[in-house]
Amino acid sequence: MRPEPFGALLYHFGTRKLSFLKDRMLLDLVNSLDRSPTARDAFSAANIPAVSFDRYKAALETLERSAMLVEVYS
Repeated sequence: MRPEPFGALLYHFGTRKLSFLKDRMLLDLVNSLDRSPTARDAFSAANIPAVSFDRYKAALETLERSAMLVEVYS
């Protein structure tokens, strides 16, 4: 993920696919995922309002399906 003035650019080296995160709240949510024990905690850390959970959950699922968002084990 590369920060950009509009949000962020995602690049998948395997598929060479580009994705753009133009929503700052989605960018904050993606960034908070690795610092939060649960997705619900990440939503809270990114200040996502409860009424928007479904929309942002769907965005995360799309990123996951396209392999732009993967779980990293440390």
